[in-house]
Amino acid sequence: MDKYEQLIKDYIADSYHKILREPKGLLKHKMIVPGACYDFTLWDWDSWITDVAITPVARENGSMAEFFEYQKGCILNFCQHIDEKTGWLPVMIGDKEYLPKKEMAGQTNCSKPVLIQHALFIGREHGDYGWLTDCYPVFERYLQYWRDCCQHESGLFFYIDDTCIGVDNDPCTFYRPKRSSGSIFINCLMYKELLAMAELSKKLGYSDKQTVYAARAEELKQAIRSRCYDERNGFYYSVDLNLVPIDPNQWLHSGFPRNWDTLIQRIDVWSGFLAMWAGIATEEEAKRMVEENYKNPRTFYSNYGVRSLSCSEKMYQIVESGNPSCWLGPIWGISNYLVFRGLLRYGYEQEARELLDKTVEMFGRDIEACGEMHEYYHPDTGEGVYNVGFQSWNLLCGNMIDWKETGHAVCEV
Repeated sequence: MDKYEQLIKDYIADSYHKILREPKGLLKHKMIVPGACYDFTLWDWDSWITDVAITPVARENGSMAEFFEYQKGCILNFCQHIDEKTGWLPVMIGDKEYLPKKEMAGQTNCSKPVLIQHALFIGREHGDYGWLTDCYPVFERYLQYWRDCCQHESGLFFYIDDTCIGVDNDPCTFYRPKRSSGSIFINCLMYKELLAMAELSKKLGYSDKQTVYAARAEELKQAIRSRCYDERNGFYYSVDLNLVPIDPNQWLHSGFPRNWDTLIQRIDVWSGFLAMWAGIATEEEAKRMVEENYKNPRTFYSNYGVRSLSCSEKMYQIVESGNPSCWLGPIWGISNYLVFRGLLRYGYEQEARELLDKTVEMFGRDIEACGEMHEYYHPDTGEGVYNVGFQSWNLLCGNMIDWKETGHAVCEV
């Protein structure tokens, strides 16, 4: 094993227990936090991805029974804090507060659509779905909230505002008008969430509902393909929903009302590759995405992985920032990993191996120099830019190494 691979594996094994927390305050169940530098804060996609990253370690240590309680607690804590009236779920629950605030239900963003994927992942790992029976109605209300409050007439889903969007300052959403961003990021997550709900429905014996959620996933998949894929550039983009309503009585427009319901935002953001991770892209689309975009040093391709924003965009910059975090070019562990999974899904094994090697070198050098990982990195030098001590989805590098050693995914996301 490469020295950096071993260093990373040892680091992950040592970090495993540092990101587990006991119940406190609003959080009534055990849970997984993004990293040792975090206190009692349960985040939506962070807890899911971090769980996927450290599950192999728990299995190797023979501690899966104990770890199960921390995994389940992530789901149960969220389910206990649903807004019963609207189905809104918080993005983050601290021991004393929510972010965003619960009273802002319907006015600001709710939890990203990953909760059911996380629940299904835990069920698969343990072969136990019974504990999710009481959670199922919460999942239904939460998905209905998205349909009621965050789905456009085009079939695409949107962010209400730019609060806690995950890819914090993605220019397609950051500083944009409310309800205007048909983010490719959120739509790919929602597609996978609906598929997860269909599978969970089957596991729990709700075959009629399985059909409903599978159909909704397919409808969303077609909406994403038809509205977010750009034939000109061979890439998937977010779309602008901020269009003036059609008014047949408005004289200037009456002779030729628009026949489009969205406008592509041709801003090269890494999350376009999620169409490969999610299995939305066709084989031909994936080929163009890899050949024309992933491999292009004028856009995403760099010494240490996938730039979070193309270096050809005017907004491109590498800065130290934590509120919001900078996604305007730096390399993130999560983007490298999800693009890696997308490459493997479509058979681009050579490209996936190269991306794995870049990621291992970046993290290995950091651990060797600092004893820790950073939250994000400079794409040209591989140097950490911000927040040393961050573990979270960086630990997915261990899953990448496992794939290299075994030829298959030990844990999938």
